Amino acid sequence: MKTYLLIFSFVTAMLGWNTVHSQDIHFSQFYMSPLNLNPALTGVMNCNSRAIVNFRNQWAAVIGANAYNTYSASYDRKIPVGRVDYFGVGGSLWGDVAGESRFGSTQGRFSMSYSKKMGGRRKSAHYLVIGADAALTQRSIKPGDLRWPSQITGQGFDPGLPSNEIINDYDFLYPDIGAGLLWFSVLDENTNWYVGAALAHLNQPNVSFLDDPVSLYSRTTIHAGAQFPMSPKMTLLPYGIMMMQGKHREINVGASVRFKLGPARTSNQSWQIGGWYRIGNQENGGLISDAMIVSTRFNYDQFGIGFSYDLNISELRTGGAGNGAFELSLSYELCGPENRGVYCPRF
Repeated sequence: MKTYLLIFSFVTAMLGWNTVHSQDIHFSQFYMSPLNLNPALTGVMNCNSRAIVNFRNQWAAVIGANAYNTYSASYDRKIPVGRVDYFGVGGSLWGDVAGESRFGSTQGRFSMSYSKKMGGRRKSAHYLVIGADAALTQRSIKPGDLRWPSQITGQGFDPGLPSNEIINDYDFLYPDIGAGLLWFSVLDENTNWYVGAALAHLNQPNVSFLDDPVSLYSRTTIHAGAQFPMSPKMTLLPYGIMMMQGKHREINVGASVRFKLGPARTSNQSWQIGGWYRIGNQENGGLISDAMIVSTRFNYDQFGIGFSYDLNISELRTGGAGNGAFELSLSYELCGPENRGVYCPRF
């Protein structure tokens, strides 16, 4: 019976049943998914272009093969403007599917930014970046596998009972727009810091499958990070992010330590390991611990691969048998001649 109720709670939340409002995907390795984090990060990189792929699996211990699977792929590049400024252009595709109903969202997005140098010298710089994105999103479900309250009895789920719910459209599209700002300061090749803010779903689209419209809450994201050398071969990278969407809050803070492999000045190889603490809010107020996250990443020349695991420490850990979510990220940066002496933050 508990299993049926758990599955039903997932379905009703995703369909926007009654007053429940939809929420967004998120990655624990948010720093490895820049276009999903803030459109102002488009084109902000040391190389000329980059491609990133992300995959996340969650709740497999609860719903097995019907677990939440989220994927994302993005490509962006920077275009020099004048002597010191840049345009950034890019595109991304992400998808999310879960549950026996195969509730899915797929989004294609175009992002752009403009980076204006506000001060600094040849090998140090202060930049203000403004960005925006526009997207088209598809949502769909398989109605034959939905389970409704009227079909759940004391003996469990009875598919022969009527659902008492009418779904008008099992597959629909909606537009989505967002904007963001970023400030970063690069003090030298190995020291920098940045802070950014983004506002997603400015148009608050209707995302309900039912007659009653349900608007997707606008989401505010505030994020920051830095890079400080601790020795010629060791660097500290603290990160933090706060997301606010409707009544929901999420804060994720932590840090990684990067160890350079090979000669300190000439090697492009490194390995890093980090830990994170994520908290959320309760419906009746107050904060609650959600997960402890461990992550590791290996960089080899222009390639990067990252892995993270979320250890659930909330009350849901009982239903998940103590298991959490895992993520895998792959990145590739295409570098060419860059003679303008500007170093962007490393994410």
